[in-house]
Amino acid sequence: MRSRAGPIVLVEPNPDDVILTMRALAEDDGGEVVVLSDGESLLSRLLPRDGSAPLEPAIILMDVHLPTISGPAVLARIRADERTRRLPVVMLSTSCEEHDVAESYRLGADKVVCKPVAYNDFARLVQALSAYWLDLDAARPTPEGMS
Repeated sequence: MRSRAGPIVLVEPNPDDVILTMRALAEDDGGEVVVLSDGESLLSRLLPRDGSAPLEPAIILMDVHLPTISGPAVLARIRADERTRRLPVVMLSTSCEEHDVAESYRLGADKVVCKPVAYNDFARLVQALSAYWLDLDAARPTPEGMS
């Protein structure tokens, strides 16, 4: 039973990692998943300029290394906007270079995770993230609920 409404948003440019993540979430019945391949697509869906309804994810799983706009730059824009600053964002990386980890946390990532190479380890990681952020973590208050 998911305590949060909204889809999981996966921002991942690598098609193989998308397939592995989707498989792991399906095994765990992770619910609806929206897959985007770059940071520009995510920002246009979270903060639409055309008057369309914004995407309201339960959590964002985002690769650090994205085309067009880097993951940390996207994270900075998410945290800078009142409408999105409280969204849970988990940064994913295959390298987990110290600079990337430090920069992601400095910019407000809720968690930075190194992607395991072995599928079983990766599946367990994705399922644990899904269980924590969607089932166990208390919902964050909206700006209206913080007054």
